[in-house]
Amino acid sequence: MPGVPPGLATLRGYRREWLAKDVVAGVVLTTLLVPQGMAYAELAGLPPITGLYTSVLCLLAYAVAGPSRILVLGPDSSLGPMIAATVLPLVVADGDSGRAVALASALALMVGAIMILAGVARLGFVADLISKPTMIGYMNGLALTILVGQLPKLCGFSTDADGVIDEVGAFVRALGDGELVAAALAVGAGGIVLILLLQRLLPKVPAVLVMVVLAIGAAVAFDLAGRGVRMVGRLPEGFPPFTVPDIRWDDVGPLVAGALGIAVVSLADAVSNASAFAARTGQEVRGNGEMVAIGSANAAAGLFQGFPLSTSGSRTAVAERAGAKTQLTGLVGATLILLMLVLLPGLFRNLPQPALAAVVITASLSLADVPGTARLWRQRQAEFWLCIAAFLGVALLGVLDGIAIAVGLSILNVFRRAWWPYRTVLGRVPGLEGYHDVRSHPGAEHLPGLVLLRFDAPLFFANAKSFRDEVLRHARTEPPPRQILIAAEPVTDVDTTAADVLEELDETLEEAGIALVFAELKDPVRRKIERYGLTRTFAPDSFYPTVESAVAAFRADSGARWAAADRQPTAE
Repeated sequence: MPGVPPGLATLRGYRREWLAKDVVAGVVLTTLLVPQGMAYAELAGLPPITGLYTSVLCLLAYAVAGPSRILVLGPDSSLGPMIAATVLPLVVADGDSGRAVALASALALMVGAIMILAGVARLGFVADLISKPTMIGYMNGLALTILVGQLPKLCGFSTDADGVIDEVGAFVRALGDGELVAAALAVGAGGIVLILLLQRLLPKVPAVLVMVVLAIGAAVAFDLAGRGVRMVGRLPEGFPPFTVPDIRWDDVGPLVAGALGIAVVSLADAVSNASAFAARTGQEVRGNGEMVAIGSANAAAGLFQGFPLSTSGSRTAVAERAGAKTQLTGLVGATLILLMLVLLPGLFRNLPQPALAAVVITASLSLADVPGTARLWRQRQAEFWLCIAAFLGVALLGVLDGIAIAVGLSILNVFRRAWWPYRTVLGRVPGLEGYHDVRSHPGAEHLPGLVLLRFDAPLFFANAKSFRDEVLRHARTEPPPRQILIAAEPVTDVDTTAADVLEELDETLEEAGIALVFAELKDPVRRKIERYGLTRTFAPDSFYPTVESAVAAFRADSGARWAAADRQPTAE
């Protein structure tokens, strides 16, 4: 329906039989959203209440603008450290929580603006800037960063260290100084074990909710506050008013840099989650529409004291298993959280802080992909080392520098493959049609005097000299060939730098009495060669429509016959 937001279009065609399932799924989803929202807010260095504000606004906004029927948005464990790394350095030394919230809200507005503009400009391909190996490494580094950062809270104390290595050192020193609170560790470690066991043995049970309820019960029954365990305390009553974040001009630069990194990670996560769940429900993924919707949700959160958010595969899976059919599930969840804030603000006052640390730590464990890392080692070690480099970038330099390194490594890896592409000699294999890689078929036959060469990349400024060197290497063999035939189907482009190199190469080979010819050059590439003026030096018979026709012409001219691989090539 033109002009109608996707969520509203879905509600217009709503079926009565969906209502009960959406309501039940909304209730189930709320039990997960509340503790995770508070936990991820603290992970970002913000008051727990801001996680609930963010959850409400993103659910409402996506219910209106979201193209996916069951995708769930909210605070995300992968964004928490990025938010903290952007916001906390800008907060004054006294740790003003109000300024931190304003900065985080401004960050959400910037992320929203970036994603909306990217969606309108159809820049969904930006999500492809991070390859899977570098994303695995980034997430592994993020998991380690989160885990190390939550250890002090799990043990009932805090540290001022920054960075994984410093945080480990500060944590060990604090343990040595006797700052460990045994009751806090018991609650936190017990919470981790309980969540992991329930997720493994009873996946349909809301493990986080069960742990939170038991932790509150234990806090009351055993007076954990009196034993030194910190509590969440009473949340502010009601919902915040519409608020435009008040920030300084010198905050804008660091916030924009952080927003760009968060937008890239959020976009990659959103596209992968949307694709996965759309495939299971028979929907089509509209990447640019998802960007606009997620950008709108970020902007809405930023105007009500929220912080940047993303999609969540785990929460979407919970909603799906609970029977969610449409975006009404999110509306139910947002309504229940609002009612809790208005009617029951003290519901979580006795929730131990170590229990929130347990929620964050179990979420961080799900970010790590150790089996995927091991698979890279077995399948492609070059990509394994890219993964390790991204991991070390996050672990040693921080999450914002880490995402820049991850994107940079992905781009460099693409450039590396184009710079040093696969190249090989082709031969004839008896019983197989066509011409085949002699590395895969060492017994392939060849024609004496002819080198049939394939270069698997477009020719451009970065690899033109590599192509030239490869051709000259074959030209200098003994005895020298009469002709070098390029199987040019993989050559999808020739830029001006490569054209100049080809002209010089043809002249060099011609002086040595060697012909350079091409077969299966695509028409657009051939037209570029003509436009560059290369046809002045390359004769019309230098180009053949197929490799077979080029080989036939060489045989007719030279009288060469196919020779076995173990025979010395000789021209006849």
